[in-house]
Amino acid sequence: MNNTQTPVWFITGCSTGLGRELAKLVLEKGWRAVVTARRLDTIRDLTKGHEDRALALALDVTDRGRVWAAIAQAEDHFGQIDVLVNNAGYGYLTSIEEGEESKIRAQMETNFFGIVNTIQAALPGMRRHRQGHIVNYSSIGGLVGFAASGYYHASKFALEGFSEALSVEVAPLGIKVLIVEPGPFRTDWAGRSIVATPVVLDEYKEVVGGRMTATSARSGNQAGDPVRGGECVIQAVTTDYPYQRLLLGKMAYEIACGKVDKMKQNFEGAKHLTFSADFPEGGLVTPDLEAILQATR
Repeated sequence: MNNTQTPVWFITGCSTGLGRELAKLVLEKGWRAVVTARRLDTIRDLTKGHEDRALALALDVTDRGRVWAAIAQAEDHFGQIDVLVNNAGYGYLTSIEEGEESKIRAQMETNFFGIVNTIQAALPGMRRHRQGHIVNYSSIGGLVGFAASGYYHASKFALEGFSEALSVEVAPLGIKVLIVEPGPFRTDWAGRSIVATPVVLDEYKEVVGGRMTATSARSGNQAGDPVRGGECVIQAVTTDYPYQRLLLGKMAYEIACGKVDKMKQNFEGAKHLTFSADFPEGGLVTPDLEAILQATR
């Protein structure tokens, strides 16, 4: 983020939780912010007293036309967008077998395609200015899958791969990408914001139903503090260190490291099979492959 004096932040999903607290912190710092939510009445209080630096917009990220209009309105109002924060999203709990198609598609429309919409709308302006920071809120659920939230994981795993590719494409343009991976936070995610299809099949009641019950029971008592989480994101965006990922919370760190260890063990255990899949004489490393290898190091 080069505009360190009064950068412009465009934040989605500001009605509650992580997005709301981040918007507060940005405005408290004297920066400019476009705060958005599906309903204006849930965010009007955020801009009160900051009318010269804040713009509140009603925005459903699944409405592609409205997304492009909101980005254009923000650029007209402030001149540019320095930091785009894709925070809007929610969870859907169900067993894979019992998942409802309409709810599955709605999950992907918000958690993945909604972010595609905002990024495609904001990139032209960032390209023109040769600067910008895109912050995509994934989840520890973008790295590790658990029972009952398979479709939520699908949306976040998709976002992770999308964000990695995006970071390679826009780096030469002066644009950075940060993937934020929170663990359990004291927000409405597991409370009134959750969408669920009740477990009916007996075979899933223990594993899937048990996870759903436990998730609901922990709501309001999670370890993650949304204010501290927002402060961490701001520090990551404003530092010169090239963060690509930011785990939020001790539990997220421990789960992620456990996943990395298990993957490494799996890779090494299957190494003899992995290498045997190549032609015996091997092959040439093409320039394109070498570029890919360099980008992932």
